[in-house]
Amino acid sequence: MIPITLRRSLLLFLLLLSVSSIFFASASGSVSLGWSEWLAAIQDSGSRHGELIWRLRLPRAMAAWVVGSMLAMSGCLMQVLLRNPLADPYVLGVSGGAAFATLIGMVFGIAVSFLPWLAILGALVSILIVFGLARGTGPWSGTRLLLTGVVTASGWAALISLVLSLSPDNSLRGMLFWLMGDLSYAVLPLWSLAVLGGSFILTLGLARSLNVLAMGETTARLLGEPTRQMLWLVYLLASVLTATAVSIAGSIGFVGLIVPHLMRLLVGSDHRILIPAATLFGGLFLVLSDTLARTLLSPQQLPVGVITALLGVPLFLLLLNRARLKGV
Repeated sequence: MIPITLRRSLLLFLLLLSVSSIFFASASGSVSLGWSEWLAAIQDSGSRHGELIWRLRLPRAMAAWVVGSMLAMSGCLMQVLLRNPLADPYVLGVSGGAAFATLIGMVFGIAVSFLPWLAILGALVSILIVFGLARGTGPWSGTRLLLTGVVTASGWAALISLVLSLSPDNSLRGMLFWLMGDLSYAVLPLWSLAVLGGSFILTLGLARSLNVLAMGETTARLLGEPTRQMLWLVYLLASVLTATAVSIAGSIGFVGLIVPHLMRLLVGSDHRILIPAATLFGGLFLVLSDTLARTLLSPQQLPVGVITALLGVPLFLLLLNRARLKGV
């Protein structure tokens, strides 16, 4: 963990890296641009390279940054909610509902511009199902919420498998790419920026309460926190962030699991620093992963979810080994 005096400097460094990664992504691809060509293209959006940057690469890089930030923030919230370092944004079935609704839209040939709204609708249905079944009348139970979410996710997975098995062959490739997480046709709606900004401000405002909740529900209650209301609020916030991210780019794995772990090692568990650090690094991580997905086998493009899995699995194993050596 870095010293306290350097933590805010790290946030500034991550912000600069995030901005630089977006510029780097806009210059990289099957048609690589030198920095002089890149500057000329930025200044002339009507040129061939200008259209490549302004209409394709920059919007895609911005979408990747927003999605990565949302998943990382949602991962932080889920790990507090369930008090489980293995929790990620998809553990409670939100992505399953979004994926099922989107695949149904693809089967019936609904326009691409409407698919994000279908994903939001499916995610909302999943949130309501989990909320309704897990709420109960007694005290808060993270175990009941987790079990309800896992069972709901399994149900969505079965429905997704059914849709895939009945779908025509000519649409299967697009469906599978979306399920693996793909930014090729990602559109960044303005309302998603409002969701990210509003959630970030609200989560920062809850940072002290998140620190208390991380110590356990009993401790939080003794310190005067309204634990039941707080935990449901955290669940809804994490679900909204996950649903928005999935509606833009599909189910991209490991970002919401790995990024909070890495940032916790660097800045500690104080959510006043952890939340902004994870948000910035999540965006940075996904932008670089998507750039690698576009360039690794250029001109062929890979789903970005494949890259995040290939990077996330060894990183996660290293973290597990580190915890084992420390006796955690």
